[in-house]
Amino acid sequence: MAIGVFDSGVGGLTVHRELTRRFPDRDFVYLADQIHAPYGGRAGEEIVDLTRAGCERLFEAGANVIVLACNTASAIALRRLQQSWVPEARARHGRPINVLGIIVPTIEAATGLPWTYEAERLGDKIEALEVTGVFCTAATAMSRVYEIEIDKRREDLAVFSEPCPGLAGLIELGAPADELRVVVNDHVEALRRRIGRHPDKAILGCTHYEIVADLFAAALPEGTPVIHQPTAVADALDRYFARHPEYALGGAGRRDFLTSGAPGPQSELVARFWGAPLTFSAA
Repeated sequence: MAIGVFDSGVGGLTVHRELTRRFPDRDFVYLADQIHAPYGGRAGEEIVDLTRAGCERLFEAGANVIVLACNTASAIALRRLQQSWVPEARARHGRPINVLGIIVPTIEAATGLPWTYEAERLGDKIEALEVTGVFCTAATAMSRVYEIEIDKRREDLAVFSEPCPGLAGLIELGAPADELRVVVNDHVEALRRRIGRHPDKAILGCTHYEIVADLFAAALPEGTPVIHQPTAVADALDRYFARHPEYALGGAGRRDFLTSGAPGPQSELVARFWGAPLTFSAA
């Protein structure tokens, strides 16, 4: 049995790497749906169908708990799967299984509050004192999940999402750093113009963007806090496993990497990020 990590492509490796650091003895199986990547520009029902198919493949590969290391899948598909599909899959596979997302841990990190907390409304709207910028895919921006869920918990935080269409695809294809730098700079500047100033802190709301976190840090004013999803997810998963000892997660430290696309070595950009060449097998 293992922990499954799912993404449309290689961006989820940023979460996977942090999870393996946090749980070095656990078995992991990673699935990149590269034949359909990226998900950010796809229709909602298609995202749900693709995410369901990827999770089923991971359950077949022995995963008991799957982390959707994809903001788009977490924003669009997760609730549907948890409500209507996971119970059926649990009965069919005959073992404890679940699918978790990465947006909840990110919002907890952004607000400093647990997901179960909801602010008491006192009538007059509190003037926002701090601005958070969320760099994300078009689908995540359209869902407004960060604006809605953060506002439920912190009325003093204003949230502005900046959709970055095409950026995840460029990262997936291993575009050179100079090309990526121009795109990142353009989106940071677009958000600054829309807000009227730079955000007080930023969320990289697509796991692909974590691969180029240094470019975002360079484009933002020096010292701007950036919420890193891999750390937030690892913290939340640690707490989750403490509450749910029923999941068998393996103890051999196995690492399997699967792709729906062309198997073999991944891009030079991923190799640099990972610290070594990384080879995928056919899913």
